[in-house]
Amino acid sequence: MVYEAIIYEKKQQSSWIYLNRPEEMNSLSKKMTMEILQALEEIEQDDDIRVVILSGKGKAFCAGADLKELLRDLNKDPDGEKGILDYAEELFRKLNYLSKPLIVALNGVTLAGGLELAMTADIVVASEKTKIGDGHANFGVLPGGGGAVRLHKEIGINRAKYLLFTGDMFPAKEWKDYGFVHEVVPAEELNETAQKIADKVAAKSPLVLREMKRLVRDSADQKLDTSLRQELLSLKNHTHSYDFSEGLSAFSEKRTPEFKGY
Repeated sequence: MVYEAIIYEKKQQSSWIYLNRPEEMNSLSKKMTMEILQALEEIEQDDDIRVVILSGKGKAFCAGADLKELLRDLNKDPDGEKGILDYAEELFRKLNYLSKPLIVALNGVTLAGGLELAMTADIVVASEKTKIGDGHANFGVLPGGGGAVRLHKEIGINRAKYLLFTGDMFPAKEWKDYGFVHEVVPAEELNETAQKIADKVAAKSPLVLREMKRLVRDSADQKLDTSLRQELLSLKNHTHSYDFSEGLSAFSEKRTPEFKGY
């Protein structure tokens, strides 16, 4: 597929998706959202790809939804055609349940829907130039991708309410202090940093990564006893896999394991 609103690149066992509407601050349009969904579908079907990296081109990672396009959607006569909010809902669901580890590399302004995109990540790295905020309240818009219901789980309820209600933005360094951003680096080192993390993660068992990610996600809304039972059951099932045997063999033979993902 030829992409126009994003750039899609494969680098060894990882894939990069760049939001590529820099003149519009990488705001999420219908076309961009559809293209990201298509790229994610390709990624899920490609066993060679073990890690996904999402970033942006230009001065912004993502400034949220394209409000001009959203307004046009709302003014259309209802004819059954899916609008930007429909595709955005599909995108966030896809990202939330992506089976492969997702690294988000924040290259600049991260606002509203951009922050919600970042919240779907397993690991967040950011350049020193990045500023992050919610911003929905500044335009009389409600969050729709997790801003109101998920942000407080990431950074604490009182801090989340302040950011939601004021629309203020803060430097990535402060978000690192919140525990949301893993690492803040100079802008010129952002891609290299994200790639190094991706390479480290990609060397692990795809089976383990996928199941760990599922267990972490599911445990958020479960009782501890239920989560512990599921974790133990997953371990017992995993002992029958090639990757489990390979990991133990490599340990005993003092060599680097070569995981196959089955």
